[in-house]
Order: sequence, then structure tokens, then C-alpha cells
Amino acid sequence: MAALVRNDSRIILHLVTPPTLTYCLALTNHIQDYDCFYASVFEAEQPELKSLPLAVQQKQIVVTCNYEARRRGLRKLQLIRDAKRICPDVVIVLGEDLTKFRDASKKLYLLVRSLIWGDRVEKLGFDELFLDVTEMIDYNTGVLNQHDLANSYFHLDRQDPTVGFSYDATRFQGSTFPAMEAAAVAQKDPSSLEMRLLVASHLQGHIRSTLEHQIGFTATGGISTSKLLAKLVGNVHKPNGQTTLLPPYTAAEHNTSNVFQFLDDHEIRTIPGIGSRIAQKLKSHITGQESVDEKITVKDVRQFPGMGPPLLDKILGGPGSVKGIGMRMWGVLHGVDNSEVLEGRDVPTQISIEDSYGRLDTLESVRRELVVLSRSLIRRVRTDLLDMSDDTVPQGRWRAHPRTLRLSTRPRPRPDLGAGHAYSSNRISRSAPLPPFIFNLDENIDALAERLVRESVFSMFRKLHPEKAGWNLSLLNVAVTNMVESAGDQKQHSGRDIGKMFRQQETVLKDWTVQEPSDELPSQVIESQSDDGWDDDEPLGSMDCPICGGSIPQFAQLAHQLYHSERSIIRQP
Repeated sequence: MAALVRNDSRIILHLVTPPTLTYCLALTNHIQDYDCFYASVFEAEQPELKSLPLAVQQKQIVVTCNYEARRRGLRKLQLIRDAKRICPDVVIVLGEDLTKFRDASKKLYLLVRSLIWGDRVEKLGFDELFLDVTEMIDYNTGVLNQHDLANSYFHLDRQDPTVGFSYDATRFQGSTFPAMEAAAVAQKDPSSLEMRLLVASHLQGHIRSTLEHQIGFTATGGISTSKLLAKLVGNVHKPNGQTTLLPPYTAAEHNTSNVFQFLDDHEIRTIPGIGSRIAQKLKSHITGQESVDEKITVKDVRQFPGMGPPLLDKILGGPGSVKGIGMRMWGVLHGVDNSEVLEGRDVPTQISIEDSYGRLDTLESVRRELVVLSRSLIRRVRTDLLDMSDDTVPQGRWRAHPRTLRLSTRPRPRPDLGAGHAYSSNRISRSAPLPPFIFNLDENIDALAERLVRESVFSMFRKLHPEKAGWNLSLLNVAVTNMVESAGDQKQHSGRDIGKMFRQQETVLKDWTVQEPSDELPSQVIESQSDDGWDDDEPLGSMDCPICGGSIPQFAQLAHQLYHSERSIIRQP
């Protein structure tokens, strides 16, 4: 059996701001969630809302609410009518236009990234960040004055010693797990995990303070050595708090592991990486019953007789399961997560807009909705991909050009199939080359959207649904993918940046990755983030190359692009 090896050399921070934004700081940081993010965006615009019960509405559902509303009995995913009945004085604001949330999230992300060395800031959705601050912590523990730890100075810039902040290196900032006395002094060995986590807790506090004072957002954070542990420990003191998971992380002769002590009471469904289907399979095996509502903890699973990677493979394996899932889950149950914090990207891997519908069953209504979605898509493309920093180019310079247009739908089952027919949440998709006219900045967005639907999107829809009637859609999604980043400004750049194109492999492989569908939220108006792991079941197929017109299989798209790029470089004088 392969040994479980935990990488405790990293420091990760996890941050979450306005009740939904999270950053995580550990010697690999996970930046906390911004507390109740949607609600916090409105509170930042109108501070008087902070003292009132506030709910954000999408469709007829409360998608989030602030903590004042939660104290009065409101919760996410309630119907609006129920929220008004429970709390008659609730203030309800519409949140279906996600522009302001996206802009606020981007502003927060850029501010946090400016504080971290090496751009090791990974963004998840609108409201969660992981920060790998290992390099910063190692540097600052190395310059500690062991004779005066109470008057320490954290260096945010190695070149400029005046950039930083003072702190007390004899105490952790914020809370700890297990809880310890505020005056407790850490080990003085600067290389010890305890001291490194202590220094990281002060960096986390500085980041949270900067967010609140400069932008007006509070954040919750966790500090540990992995994304998994930093995210979980950040949930201990919410909102607007931070928690450090203290060592020891492994059991020794005279002590127990704080990781086990922390994880053991967690219900398995609350552990990142364990979705509802995996949790149900584990519950069924532990209890011997098919359908179980009772709480099953990490300790229940880990200490079950005979439990280990082979048994987990047997329980969770099968068609569509991830290879080695038994060993992977065994690691999760022991708090082992060596996944890297990815470097931040200036260019998204995809841009997608979608909406859900109670009933969508006529061609004219579909065409109308496609225009609305295409209009939002084009606006997003301009916002996310145009670089306006060069004053010599008034309209801006394109950072990247998406090459592929994708349309996805989710049909409801036909009524004649009977009530017993299983509902499928799978999407069906079709891709085509993105028409180049979408990059025309002189043309009005409304006119471009009408043209895009007329010349491309609607014909893609008719190929997905050739029947004139008999179908009813619950969702439409329009997306641009297959980003080709523009060449750099340096003189050595010629044509497209081949290095950047190689990094597209991660995007291409996403379509081949088996993922467990999320069941956290009902579908609503969603503007997908750049790296959100869009996980529909896109059928295999081919598309025409926009350069040479050849029909290229999906799996060969990247290689074919590299072929054209290399030829263009060879032709350079």
C-alpha cells in the first residue's frame, strides 16, 4: 500500500470575504471567503444596509443574505415569499445582473495578488482565494530577531525594507485550533512549523485588514499547510475571523495529531472533494442501508473495520470513477492534500453566460433568449479580454482571442416518457469557430449580438434540436473557449506566444476529466468564472479549423494550433 505523505513545508492561506469571499492562508495560502459576498457588495455601496436584514434575489429565490438576516431566520435558497413571511422588514435587492459582483471580485483579487510574491493566488468563483505564501513566510522567519520577537517586522518587499508592517511574533493573530491562551509563546526555532504558522497568521491578518480598509470588505481566513486544511479551518470562526490549525500534524508517542482531532467530527459531506454521491455510497456501506439521513463523520469512515484504499476502491469504483479514487479518498480522510495553488491568470480559460428557465419551448422564445445571452457574452469578452492600459491604443488591445463558440442546452424529458423516467441533468453541446466579427469594436454590442445569433448560434441550436416542437429547455449556455493569448510586447516575441499556447493543455484536458456534478445550488443566471471547472458532458466531435478550414477532432485541437503557430514563426523574416 502506498504511504500517505503530507507536505507540511508549505504555508497556505484561505480567505473568504463578505460572507461569501474566502481566502485561505497557509504555508500555502487559501484566502478567505468574502463574507456573504453578494450581500457585501451592496453593503459596500450603501453602508446603511449593514445594520438591516438584507437578502439578494435571483429568480424567486434568496441566493444569499447578510448575517443580520440570518439571525432573523433567513437562509440561502429560501423562496422570496417565505423570506418575507419570516422577516417582514427584510430588504430585498435584485442580483441577477452579476456585473457588479464580478467587478468587485476582480478588484479584490487584484489587490490580494499585489500583496503576494510569485502571483501564487488561486481564485475559485467570485468569493474564494487560496494563497501560497511559503516563500514570504520562509524569508520573514529567516530575518526574525530572536532576542526581541515582540517587536518584529514583516517584510512585504525584499528590495524595499520600509514596505511592511510591525507585529508581535510571540502570539498568533486570531484564533487557533485547538484554542490556546492569547499569551502563549510559540517555539523560538524560526524553522519550526509552529513559528511559520504564527508568522503566516499575521500576514493573513494584514491582508484582511487591507481589504477592509481599502475596499470595505471583511473576510474570513484559514491558515494551514494545504488547501484542504486551510479551507476547513477557516470555517471555524465566521464571519470576519481567522483560525490557524496548530501542530502537531502527525501523531507521535506522547501526543495525538491535531489534524485528526480537527477532522474527526466533520460530517463527511462537508469535506472538500467528497460530493453527495460519494458521501451517500460511504454512508450506505457504513450503515448497511441504501438511503441514510443520519450524520456520518470522518472518524466513522476512517475507523470502520477493514477501511483503507482497497475497500474505498471497491465502494467508490466503477464506470466513470476516477482512477485511484480509493487512495485519493483515504488521503482526504487523513487530511492529506498536496495539490498546488495555481498561479493567477490575467486571461480566463473561458467566458460563459447561462440562464435557467421554467419553460422554454418555442423557436422564437429561444432566439430571443439567445440574443440576451449573446449580448452579455460580448460585453464580458470586451471587459475581460481588452487591455485598456496602453494610451496609444484608444480602443484597447486584445489580450487574447477565443477561437471557439459553444452552445449548450439542458432539455427536460418529454411528458410522454412517464413520471418514472429519470431526469437527466446532463447538458448537450455543440461547438463551432467563433466568427471574427465579434472583435469589431466599432459595431454596437446589440447589433453584434443579433448578428451572432443570426449567423451562428441559432443554426447551432437547430442542429442540437432539429425538431420544431416537442422539446422544453431548462437551461441555455453560450460560451467562448479555446483562448489564444496575444504575443508579448518584448522584442523576442514573434507571432503567437508558443509557451502560452502549451499552457492551454489544462483547458483542453478539462473536457476529458470525470467530475462529480455539484448539487449545491439550483441553476440560475450564472456568469461562469475563468477556472471554475465547467463540467457538462460535452460529446466528442470535431470542428473546422478557423485558419485552414480543415475538420479537426476535438482531441487534436491543441496540436493543430501549435502546427499553425510554428509555421507562422518559420515564415518570419
